[in-house]
Amino acid sequence: MFFDKFKLNNKIALITGGAKGIGLSIAHALGEAGAKLVVIDRDNSTGGIEELSKANFDITFFEGDLLDRSVPQKTIDFTLEKHGRVDILVNNAGVAQHGDTDEFNDDMLDKIMDVNVDVVFRMCRSAIPPMKKQGEGVILNIGSMSGIASNIPQPQVAYNASKAAVHMMTKSLASDYANQNIRVNAIAPGYVKTDITNLPKKYEHWYSTWSKQTPMTRMAEPHEIASAALFLCSPASSYVTGEVLVVDGGYTTR
Repeated sequence: MFFDKFKLNNKIALITGGAKGIGLSIAHALGEAGAKLVVIDRDNSTGGIEELSKANFDITFFEGDLLDRSVPQKTIDFTLEKHGRVDILVNNAGVAQHGDTDEFNDDMLDKIMDVNVDVVFRMCRSAIPPMKKQGEGVILNIGSMSGIASNIPQPQVAYNASKAAVHMMTKSLASDYANQNIRVNAIAPGYVKTDITNLPKKYEHWYSTWSKQTPMTRMAEPHEIASAALFLCSPASSYVTGEVLVVDGGYTTR
């Protein structure tokens, strides 16, 4: 009975930035649970889509740059044309960049805010109408522990602020649409082994600080974030909305 609550048989799951990293692991988790996948990314240079196909998931790839303001709506329209509904939206696409605030130029600031905040807003804005029409839906936003704690040693004020915005967007949407049977939650990962945390040599000394600050003394594997995503996207979390689930190895306890 309880295992069945994690099943997503024939649910339509739309995942942004799903061709690599955390997004790819989330796609695997939802696909294994039975969901039909629509993955959006700028390209498939990492081979993630082939990986999902080889796993025998029902997978469709939509190539597009979400910074194009028309693309969020196009991805929803594409999904509706193919499947007739959008049951789950996972807003995973994001960027990270560090830098001292007094040297952080407007182009860098715009990129952080455009991808991490504006794109998430537009995707939610486009997904909510069909979810309202079908009488249910689930939105999962990928935030960060950096939206809760000012993690060190890297200076990253803009990134931290962008992820805090995602968390508040999540709570506000959850409050606004709970009566429409649309649940909205977020995950706040800590350090995860992805391209983003694959540091160039001059910053490799950060790893020791990250480890010391994390009670579990290690970074997460992407599948450890995907497990939390499956819970929040499935009926197992049917009474959970407006929550930011922190998956950080205990970092924010210190």
